[in-house]
Formats: sequence, structure tokens, C-alpha cells
Amino acid sequence: MTFRSFVSRLPREIARILGMFVLGAVIPTAVAAGYPDRPVRLIVPSLPGGGSDTTMRLIAPKLAEYLGQQTVVVENRAGVSGNLGAELVARAAPDGYTLLSIFASHTSNVAVMKNVPFDLVRDFAPISLAVTLPNVLVSHPSLPPKTVKELIAFAKARPGQLQYATAGVGSNAHLTMALFLNMTGLQMIHVPYKSSPQGIVDVIGGHVPLMMANILVAVPQIRGGRMRAYGVTSAARSSAAPEIPTIAEMGLPGYEAVQWYSLVAPAGTPREIITRLHAGVVRALHDTAIRKRLIDDGAEPAPSATPEEFSAFMKAEIAKWAKVVKAAGIQPE
Repeated sequence: MTFRSFVSRLPREIARILGMFVLGAVIPTAVAAGYPDRPVRLIVPSLPGGGSDTTMRLIAPKLAEYLGQQTVVVENRAGVSGNLGAELVARAAPDGYTLLSIFASHTSNVAVMKNVPFDLVRDFAPISLAVTLPNVLVSHPSLPPKTVKELIAFAKARPGQLQYATAGVGSNAHLTMALFLNMTGLQMIHVPYKSSPQGIVDVIGGHVPLMMANILVAVPQIRGGRMRAYGVTSAARSSAAPEIPTIAEMGLPGYEAVQWYSLVAPAGTPREIITRLHAGVVRALHDTAIRKRLIDDGAEPAPSATPEEFSAFMKAEIAKWAKVVKAAGIQPE
């Protein structure tokens, strides 16, 4: 058994400590100089075809090219709201050969789930944010309000009467709407579905009036006249649909809530390797073809200036969603 495989079988906390104090002393001199000398695994903790999976499969070949003739293998490990794959990487040896794509839900899982089997800040070394992706506040076209301001006034006159659909309790769309309600003081009825497409079908059908919908799915419905768009949830307009204003500019200053995808490594990964991986991600996201594909898909390339910048962003997201969850009265499950 190799030392690396031995470490991977140890309890997570022991492996983390070994990674920081034992491997940390060996890797910078013995491994970092020749890194990588074998394929790198990039764990995506969601099903194939999703936003994180698509983004990482675009980035992986360019990252491998930057690292130098080595393959970056994307491996899907879906389950438990992204926690299954994340736990696997948290237990991995901190040598730069096992990476993880985390997304916005990981930072809110801390507040909406009772037993998260890792510490998002302690157990991972941030590399870089990759992309951001807004939702769109939409309604059935028959709903009278046509702007965000009109919608707020309409809902205030009808407390607890309007319904909104989401992909489930604690989902990104649910918390994005919870933030909207918290900032406006509105009261609405949450109608959770098993998936976002189910909610969209019912909004289009007029069964539920409102929803925070994924921009990729919503834009064709909006342009086809089957949904009305009030605004995107990002701070700036989306390159994929610049005709749709932001919620902030349409009547709710300071509102911002986006889905995002990023890369991290196990805690204790040497700084030299983190720096090299960060540079590779940045280069990939500045590639003209990759940028065009991401923007066409509704995502905004958003590489962090430094790993530390992404670390600060991640901590801010954890704090932000903890407050939203508490204000919304969402009970951890």
C-alpha cells in the first residue's frame, strides 16, 4: 500500500492533520516541483449534464494543457446535495491530484442541513471561482404586475396569498426567493417541487404564479411569451439576456443572489500547487472559445484574482445564507 492510499483510508480528521504536517513537509520539495506526473481527478458532485458538470468539462482540457501533457479527468459523484463527492475529496491526500468543484449550494448546506460531514472552510483549500449564473424572477404572463416595483406593491396588498415554485426546501431558487422576500418584507407561500423543470411547467400552465428560474431554462420561455421576466438576480445584467434588467436596478437596490461553480483542493495542498492550479483555471476562463461557450450558456466567467479572494467570497456566502435561512425560519434537516 502506498503512503497516499494509506492516508486516503484514514478517518478524515487524521488524514487532514497528516496532510498538513507530514505531506506538507514532503510535497513542496518532492512532488510540487514535478507536479503533475499523472492524471488529475476533478470530482463534480452532481449528475452529468448539469451546470457544474458542463462548466468543469469545458475547463478541464485547457487546465490539463496548462499543467503540461497530463489529463484532468472529470468524475461525477452525485448525492446528498453535493456532499457525497465533497466528502470524498475532503478525505483525499492533499497532493493536487484530487480536486473538487463546489457550488453555491455547498455554502447554504451549512445552514440547511444538520449533519454536513466536512467543514467547508477548514477541510478545503480554495483555488478559484469559475463562473456565476443568475436566476430570473418570472411569472405567468397573466399576473397583473409588469415590473419589480409593481410586483412588490401587488404582493404587499395580498400578504400570504401569492405562491412561488422552487426545486425544493433549501434549493438555490428557494433561498434566492427567501432573500427577495426578506429584503422586501413580503409574505408568500412556498410550493416546493422535486425539480426545477416541474415548477416551470406549472408556472407556464398558470398553476403557480411566480418562480426564481434558472436563466438557461427561463430565457426561451420568456422570449416565447410563455413567461414574464421581472429581473435577473445578479448584480449586473446577464450577457445571455442583456434585455432583462436586474432586480436591483428595477426596484430593490443591493439585491444579489447567484448560482456559482468553483474549484477547491483538500486542505493542506501545498501553496505551489494551489498557485499553479489557480493560474490554469484563470487561463482556461480567458480562452476565447471557452468564454463564448459559457456566455452562450448563460454563465459569466468569473475567475478569482487570487485563491485568497475566492476564500473570502466563500466565507461571505456562508455567512450570507446563514442569515437568510434564519430569517426565513427554515429548519435544518
